[in-house]
Amino acid sequence: MATAFSPDGQAALRRALGPAPAPRGDIDGCYETGRAAAFVRGGGFRKVALQFPDQLLQDAVAVAARLEAESGAEVSVLGDTTYGSCCVDEVAAEHVGAEAVLHYGPACLSPCRKLPVLHIFGQQPLDVGRCAEVFRELYPERQSRVVVLSDVVYAYAMGELEQQLCPEYPNVVFSQLVCGEPPGPALPGEVRQLGRRFRLEAGGGLQAWAVFYVGAEGLALTNFMLTWNRCPFSSFDPATGQGRRETLNVNRALMRRLYLVERARDARVVGVLVGTLGVAGYLEVLQHLRQLLRRAGKRSYTLAVGKPNPAKLANFPEVDIFVLVACAQNSLLDSSDFYRPVVTPYELELACNPAREWTGNYLTDFRDLLPGACAHVELPPAVPAAEAVPDVSLITGEMRAAHLGDPPAAQPPPSTSLACRDQTRALAEISPAASFLESRSWRGLEQQLGQTPVSKAVQGRRGIAIAYEEEGGEQS
Repeated sequence: MATAFSPDGQAALRRALGPAPAPRGDIDGCYETGRAAAFVRGGGFRKVALQFPDQLLQDAVAVAARLEAESGAEVSVLGDTTYGSCCVDEVAAEHVGAEAVLHYGPACLSPCRKLPVLHIFGQQPLDVGRCAEVFRELYPERQSRVVVLSDVVYAYAMGELEQQLCPEYPNVVFSQLVCGEPPGPALPGEVRQLGRRFRLEAGGGLQAWAVFYVGAEGLALTNFMLTWNRCPFSSFDPATGQGRRETLNVNRALMRRLYLVERARDARVVGVLVGTLGVAGYLEVLQHLRQLLRRAGKRSYTLAVGKPNPAKLANFPEVDIFVLVACAQNSLLDSSDFYRPVVTPYELELACNPAREWTGNYLTDFRDLLPGACAHVELPPAVPAAEAVPDVSLITGEMRAAHLGDPPAAQPPPSTSLACRDQTRALAEISPAASFLESRSWRGLEQQLGQTPVSKAVQGRRGIAIAYEEEGGEQS
């Protein structure tokens, strides 16, 4: 089963090899090489990196050659992304010494930390007339309050769609894409979430509006529906030209996520998965999660495994649950095929922070949890164990601790003076990973020091794994 980060590889294994596809005819129009070259020249960048999703890599060589000729800068193509292809891969770009990144294709629009970024989404074909016709069928009432969202690859056509609908629908609001941090504070009635920005003039809040999405079914639409779960959704798929009212059972999806929150409350060992190294604020949220888990009495391990999949995470059987720190679009990882569940930072906060209550608003952007953000909730003071209210797990039926302990004391600065070692005392630390390893019957390759006879080194096999030289001679 494919995950949000990486496929299972079956499609690549079964795909028949053939000649490489020819580049698209209109390279300049599709990839906006003129705007890209102006960005490179305007910033004075001498070396830039181009990041393509897998489906656009066939045009990478042609785009790079055209951009080098127009800008005069040295261009490198990032062959593979460290994490999700929707995120800007600053790690790979820094490896090649790039001063800026040009990101092509669909994007989550998460703000970056270091390098300047230019997003070029591309322009997928969209029949604006058919889209407006479907909108009229779904919303026959001309006074309907509707917010229009779109996938980034159809953003170029929203202006034309707005010109067709706004004269007929005075209460239709079109969202705008926000690349990076928006300038200035939000205006009254303005909504800024998930790389979109729009302003609602009428009162009543967002729950009084419907949402019309232009794009195919996928992670972006699911993310919108869970975040604004009180709004009725409808969509138009440009590939099929059909519209529909979305029937995703949001309540069932939220019940599944709340079940994972209960699993997080029962967990004793938590693995913090680093799912991004480029989104702004990821270091702050890692520190926040470590402090939260420490005060909740849970042991945590920080793991950087690249693109997570069931095989990788199965190497940590001592971990009870994982929390994935990733962009908003990739944070909702379907963990049904995983050995242990994978939750989001918001779900972990629901499980460990007694001051945070479920209000019906679901958050997928971890930056909303940081101090100063719109959804930040301070950790409450510590409660003595004797005064803590008992809590019972809804899954196992066992008693569990549900209060926060004292915050860790500040470590004194290291001293440079000599101190006598106390031979009568020994420092011991209980590690869940070590204890789990002790309980296993097989612990990997054993060294057996002093028990294995010494032997001279011998020459090993030569060749590739599919056909070693010795095997080829034997078969012939």
